[in-house]
Amino acid sequence: MTGTTGRRHVPRALLIGAGVVLVVLLGFLLLRWLSTSDVEVRGVPGRPLPPAAVSGGAITVRAGDDAADARVLLDGRAVEVVREGPELALRPGPLPDGTHRVSVRVPGLLGSGTVEREFTVDGTPPALHVEDSLRPEAPGEPVTVTGRVEGATEVAVAGAAVAPDRSGGFAAVVPNPDREVRVLATDAAGNRAERTLTVHTRHPGMRAVHMTGMAWSSATLREPVLEMARQGRIDTVELDIKDESGEVAYDSAVPMAERLGADKGYYDARRAIDELHAMGVRVVGRLVAFKDPVLAEASWRGGHPERVVQTADGRPWTSGGYGAFAFTNFADPVVRQYNVDLAAEAAELGFDDVLYDYVRRPDGDLDRMRFPGLTTTPEAGIVEFLRQTQTEVRSRGALLGASVFGIAVDRPTQIAQDIPAMARYVDYIAPMVYPSHWGPGEFGVADPDAQPYDIVRRSLAGFAEAVRGTDVQIIPWLQDFSLGREYGPAEVAAQVDAARDAGMPSFLLWAANCRYTGEALVPGG
Repeated sequence: MTGTTGRRHVPRALLIGAGVVLVVLLGFLLLRWLSTSDVEVRGVPGRPLPPAAVSGGAITVRAGDDAADARVLLDGRAVEVVREGPELALRPGPLPDGTHRVSVRVPGLLGSGTVEREFTVDGTPPALHVEDSLRPEAPGEPVTVTGRVEGATEVAVAGAAVAPDRSGGFAAVVPNPDREVRVLATDAAGNRAERTLTVHTRHPGMRAVHMTGMAWSSATLREPVLEMARQGRIDTVELDIKDESGEVAYDSAVPMAERLGADKGYYDARRAIDELHAMGVRVVGRLVAFKDPVLAEASWRGGHPERVVQTADGRPWTSGGYGAFAFTNFADPVVRQYNVDLAAEAAELGFDDVLYDYVRRPDGDLDRMRFPGLTTTPEAGIVEFLRQTQTEVRSRGALLGASVFGIAVDRPTQIAQDIPAMARYVDYIAPMVYPSHWGPGEFGVADPDAQPYDIVRRSLAGFAEAVRGTDVQIIPWLQDFSLGREYGPAEVAAQVDAARDAGMPSFLLWAANCRYTGEALVPGG
């Protein structure tokens, strides 16, 4: 018997067959790999995508030479694709939140190859919880914004990044808040939740008289006003910053005022403010904005006609008895910045308020006026100017007001004073409700000049309605002068009573000669 080694021999044919199978399998796999090696799905990051990005073609497929034959599926169904150069962009339309799968099938010699990618759609913004409003202790004082957020990766308060704690709570101090503070929360998909908080600073109120710069420099006119303050008949004095003539009443450091020679130095602003503050009297600075013959004439003659309100045929606007050069163009950035700079300087000097006057267009036919550079309505242009000013004034610790025509309450386009829109960017509105300026029958009053109580009470009711729902106060200008009818203590007192009865205990008295009827005012208010 022949011996054996114990090993079994595998038939050569079987080995050869197995080798052939292995080569075929490897070749098949190689061909399958080659069929998909040029396939690439792009735009699938490791974070969720917002629905708009997906439907807008953020996910694309590059399939090389076989792109024309590639079949693209989304969640197992064919999806519309649009060729963009060498790539196919998916246009699936709106997708629900959740996980989705894109599959690309490319035909090959031995069958099709498939490349798959998953992505997540997230169209739900983060949950943001904050208070509706903020109340600093005084204008320009810091405010603290607190809140809670869910599902956000970033939080910004007034443009500054804030890091929420583990529970999503956050707090941020805003050093110099504008009238509004924006809070923005963003999640990984780029969804945003935004809240705008209103910064409320309630005006303390005032019982005031107006004084020009030259009047304040005169002891004869200044002393009676100081005596009214000592007796408690008034608690505020309003001094001109820039008046209707375009002159700046004190020695201003604003470069434009110096170049124009507009700063006249009629009074020392810091000295006047210090003197009145020492008496416990607030000081309001009146700044005539766009009736500015000094700037208008210098601009026109200096080759800058765009700074001047013009007629339809390109001449300076002169109608309404304003003179050859009267109204500057509120749409011009240089004109606006000049007034903003004066307002900011006044706040720095210590004025408690800056009160704009002539913050409007000229009265007259709008179709005959031209405002170079104006791209919106005149009303919106005036509002934007107030928005621009508010930040500069409030950040320096002062409040901002706007004097308006009485007719603006129901006729906003006549002089470009839209009261509800203006109220968004001022702390108070000062309507000029002088009885002598109303026509017969206004607000149902037969003879307004002879019925000062009635016309003031009824017209102010309209202004109260115009600012309803805001924290803006109405502080009316009242008449302490005679125009057609003699006005004395009884007539002035009637207007003060009417304002008080309308829920507006504050007022500003106007007399062009700066001589006031003190006996019409009750000591202590």
